[in-house]
Amino acid sequence: MSFHFLSLALGLAIAACSLPTSAFAHSATEPVPRSDGWWKERHESFNKRVAEVGEKAEVVFIGDSITQGWEGEGKAVWATYFAHRNAVNLGIGGDRTQHVLWRLDNGNLSGLKPKAAVLMIGTNNSNGEDNSPAQIVDGVRAIVQKLREKLPNTKILLLAIFPRSENYSVARGKLAQINQVLRRTADEKDVFWVDFGHRFLNDDGTMPRDLMPDYLHLSPKGYAIWAESIEGQLSRILGDSKVQASNTAGASGTSDLTGTWTFTIPGPDGQPVSMPLELKQTGAMLTGRVKRGEGDAWLDVLNGRVNGTEVSWIIKRDRTDGTSMTYDLTGRLEGTTLLGKAKTSYNGNDVNLDWTARR
Repeated sequence: MSFHFLSLALGLAIAACSLPTSAFAHSATEPVPRSDGWWKERHESFNKRVAEVGEKAEVVFIGDSITQGWEGEGKAVWATYFAHRNAVNLGIGGDRTQHVLWRLDNGNLSGLKPKAAVLMIGTNNSNGEDNSPAQIVDGVRAIVQKLREKLPNTKILLLAIFPRSENYSVARGKLAQINQVLRRTADEKDVFWVDFGHRFLNDDGTMPRDLMPDYLHLSPKGYAIWAESIEGQLSRILGDSKVQASNTAGASGTSDLTGTWTFTIPGPDGQPVSMPLELKQTGAMLTGRVKRGEGDAWLDVLNGRVNGTEVSWIIKRDRTDGTSMTYDLTGRLEGTTLLGKAKTSYNGNDVNLDWTARR
């Protein structure tokens, strides 16, 4: 070999070694943004949203179009289960693990300290030969690790990737392989594995269109299944009351309490006093106002909650002597009538009153 050829070969080898290489093993773990304008706008809207809600957010949902769908087909179910928890939806249609990794590094979590994060991602990485099952597992685990680093006090509900396609298929089998390994990521202390994919399938393995109309994205009924499937675990993490499935919008048809009611409660002399009551129900939240007399001011319905057929709220009333009274009301919807109890304190004594409200 001539000296000139040897020098040329050595120079090429050195040049090859000096080429920039990625620090990441493959595409599923390399944080990258997408170039779509709408994607950038949605990402920026997330940053504004988390800046507004801050530490009030109790739970965040992270994922792709299936998660984004909580704002569409899942809107009513979201209102029932998650709105009162100041939940934040961080789902973007078409996202893969690498896009979520980039978003989490670029503002989507800034200022948040949620008690829980619900993560379901990876189905878009599974298209064709884009990423292998092992690579997708790596990508999801990288997101879990990033969440643990950025939100060390947040519990993670790691969801199995939902099944897709109408019948048994290579695509569905690939997701099953991913889930089999991905579940080992959970330690059941900080990261919890939740798998309810079987609820989206019939006994013969087919996927009903009333749950996934396109055999990938959920219907309102499908979102109800999602919410019901995680509610027990989520309520334990949040330390709040479990939302009852009977109050799921679109599932059981529980009556909306929104409207004008006639509220009746015993007065100081024990005689019934009737007054107008206006209620507005938004999922599990209840707001409104009540007016005691013609010349009296409206009193706000405070801390209103709906849980199945159960309701509760607080009313505060200022008295002429400068003191105030607080009424804690609880009740139940029976047919078209609300029946309940009101607790208050009068002259140092506890008082319990029966009340009713009719449309």
